[in-house]
Amino acid sequence: MITTAASLAMVNKVAMAALPEPVIQTRADTMPPLMPATGQPYNPVVTLNGWTLPWRMNQGVKEFHLVAEPVVREMAPGMKAHLWGYNGQSPGPTIEVVEGDRVRIFVTNRLPEHTSIHWHGQRLPNGMDGVSGLTQPAISPGKTFVYEFVARRPGTFMYHPHADEMVQMAMGMMGFWITHPKGKHPLIDEVQRDFCFLLNAYDIEPGAYTPKIMTMLDFNLWSWNSRIFPGIDSLNVRLNDKVRIRIGNLTMTNHPIHLHGHEFLVTGTDGGPTPKQSRWYEVTTDIAVGQMRQIEFVANEPGDWAFHCHKSHHTMNAMGHDVPTMIGVDHREVVRTITKLIPDYMVMGERGMADMAEMEMPLPDNTIPMMTGSGPFGSVEMGGMFSVLKVRKDQKPGDYSDPGWYKHPAGEVAFEWTGALPDPARLAAQGAGSMPQVVKPKTTMEVQVRKPAGQSGHANH
Repeated sequence: MITTAASLAMVNKVAMAALPEPVIQTRADTMPPLMPATGQPYNPVVTLNGWTLPWRMNQGVKEFHLVAEPVVREMAPGMKAHLWGYNGQSPGPTIEVVEGDRVRIFVTNRLPEHTSIHWHGQRLPNGMDGVSGLTQPAISPGKTFVYEFVARRPGTFMYHPHADEMVQMAMGMMGFWITHPKGKHPLIDEVQRDFCFLLNAYDIEPGAYTPKIMTMLDFNLWSWNSRIFPGIDSLNVRLNDKVRIRIGNLTMTNHPIHLHGHEFLVTGTDGGPTPKQSRWYEVTTDIAVGQMRQIEFVANEPGDWAFHCHKSHHTMNAMGHDVPTMIGVDHREVVRTITKLIPDYMVMGERGMADMAEMEMPLPDNTIPMMTGSGPFGSVEMGGMFSVLKVRKDQKPGDYSDPGWYKHPAGEVAFEWTGALPDPARLAAQGAGSMPQVVKPKTTMEVQVRKPAGQSGHANH
């Protein structure tokens, strides 16, 4: 029985020949669920703009191969980032196992510096925890280490380096791990759709490709699985499906994730499924740094429902910082003067920022507008952490393809009112409610004025 990663650290040439072939994926599409061909059966997840890592069975052990390496990630059409990740992607592929599985993960380091992998939230032997210097030697460039342990409890977990963590996580090194229950579980319901994605963030200057690694809070690209709107795929479900969404946060701040049109229950954390008596319905759940939240709901409202972080700056792309507020300021004369010297000068925000979503202005290479995306009624004016839950009656079971825009029934779309406006009701409403207005009758009041030294007098008002 293997108890430490170091015990199988530097795999020799004979052992390397026995390694499972590393599977590499460079497309940023949402891949179909990976149905288990070997091992115990389970209902697989769908990774938003990602995929599940295949495995092989070796004498009853489920073997995976992760390759830590520089990658190029398309964050949205027209913008790519030079990141670090696993098996061609950032985040790395999702690992799916079943409770009770013995799992063996080979980790090959193709980075320019040493690394390790911490299995965030897992119960495992201390020497497999992946903290370089504390529980294992770091994995040097060109070396392969082995981690082996039993997936002891069902739940949703993450993996990420615990070596030069500030740099490597800022560069995109992270991934999801899901352990399915081995049988019917009293706190884990069966669902028809099961999605997962990670919250991550980058600071990439407009026109640049590589993230800044020293940023603490002032990130300019807030992403789901290293994708920004409009590059984030929609979550496509069948009407009345029971849906589970697992969301992990490896950014540097919290994110209140909000779903339109439905209420959901928080049914799990990275500590495991939540007790049923502790659950209540929400439309927004806050996910703190290093946490996972698992939400579930019945998708019983057809339509295209927004799904996003409720911090408004997190639904914007780059170029949104350090812009002064110019709302209501008429600076046409100044603009005319400046454009004589700088022909491409453009004033931002005289009437608010919505115009920016529709303007065609020169942008640096490898940059997209801070507000973008087109819907069936015009500009969506979003970016960053934003997607759409698409609920359709005619979506077939197991079909995750995009059904297109929702066709609203007649009379169910807000419209412009062009008739006569009714009289305002403001005066009639004054003083209503728990504090009614009291109108006192007008009366004549006599004011007595007392004067010194015996003088007297009065005045009527």
